[in-house]
Amino acid sequence: MYRIFELANDVADFPEQLGTKRKFWFENEDNEVVLFKEGRPGTGENWAEIVVAGLATLLDIPHADYDFATWRGLYGVITPSFVPNDGRLVLGNELLAKVVQGYDVSKFYHQKQYVLKRVFAILDNDFIGLPIDWQPIDGITSTVEVFVGYLMLDALVANQDRHHENWGLIATQPNDIHLTPVYDNASSLGRNETDTAREEILTTLDKRRHITAYVTRANSAFYQNPNSTKVMSSIEAFKEAQRMYPLAANIWLIQLANLDMETVRSIFKQIPNGYITPAAVKFALEMIRINKGRLLQLRENR
Repeated sequence: MYRIFELANDVADFPEQLGTKRKFWFENEDNEVVLFKEGRPGTGENWAEIVVAGLATLLDIPHADYDFATWRGLYGVITPSFVPNDGRLVLGNELLAKVVQGYDVSKFYHQKQYVLKRVFAILDNDFIGLPIDWQPIDGITSTVEVFVGYLMLDALVANQDRHHENWGLIATQPNDIHLTPVYDNASSLGRNETDTAREEILTTLDKRRHITAYVTRANSAFYQNPNSTKVMSSIEAFKEAQRMYPLAANIWLIQLANLDMETVRSIFKQIPNGYITPAAVKFALEMIRINKGRLLQLRENR
């Protein structure tokens, strides 16, 4: 069973940061800098973050760690900072602004300059190291190949929030640069749907509304090119990565092929009572099962 951390009322170091975002940094008993983030009420953001981290562990994808937590009656998650004390986080929008003239760093969505190939071009550089303290799997040797795994994870869980502040680089002394682990994965697994909607999507005879159609509508924040009229779907983003880095994509798909659904089910069984409904578990598991099949079909078709 996942532990629930109860934070002291006065734990927030910077209460002015709360605003409407309901998040703050604090220092825990082990002198680690930790972020508390409230999940929006009426959503499954908290359990989604925990589940996706669990899936990343099973797939050997470097990821931020998350635990359930409460603070002053608010329910959320805590995650230790993955940036060392001597390091600085450089977000994707800052990186893109250096190479794309006029890039709007404040525009998270419908940002047509947010082109996946440009992200690859930034990450496909030998001077960028792998995520700190991550033990590479066989065959994955470069930063951009790790990012291919992030895109596969997004497609597996139908994450719709890989905007330009949800990835980046860590700059440490002396002049070392590393890819961040994957983080901020709460917009996944249909976490916003009501149980009534979940049941209807699972059982409807309308093929346009059935879960097999529902999973295809998961969008990434990436564009194919600046003239594209719509964003790429999460699986289209992975297919683009597969086209450009086929060996890395195949290695990650092998990892996925070894993902046992009963082991995935055990992640959900560890979620404390009251944090997720049976309908949400059923729906999320079916999404994972379908998306796993869709992704592995790409491997079989090559």
